[in-house]
Amino acid sequence: MSALFERLHHATFTMPVGEEDTARSFYSGVLGLREVRKPATMKQIGCWFRSDGIEIHGLPDEAFQPNRLGHPAILVTDLDLVAERLTSAGVEVTMDDRFPGHRRFHTYDHFGNQLEFLETHPVGPDSETP
Repeated sequence: MSALFERLHHATFTMPVGEEDTARSFYSGVLGLREVRKPATMKQIGCWFRSDGIEIHGLPDEAFQPNRLGHPAILVTDLDLVAERLTSAGVEVTMDDRFPGHRRFHTYDHFGNQLEFLETHPVGPDSETP
């Protein structure tokens, strides 16, 4: 089959209703993503964030439960800088070396939703890095 799929357009997280400012403080304030306007044709709830190559949409949910397992995995160019931004803001990061060819960590946003950040890190001449 030829390249049917191009790339992941965006990932969505949920949050409690009325907590858009909390989402902004984490996704824009801590991570440095820029907030983008939702199209006028869409219901103006929640908030969207973007950076080169990624887009994350936050949607309020009246029955909110944090997603502790399913998560976006965001490929970065400087894992240590992202970890430093998070820890400087009081956010805990948990390093994880179980994915060959990558350095990575997991963390949680202010709502308890899991996030993964990783950078490629070849381990040898036979390493496989997607």
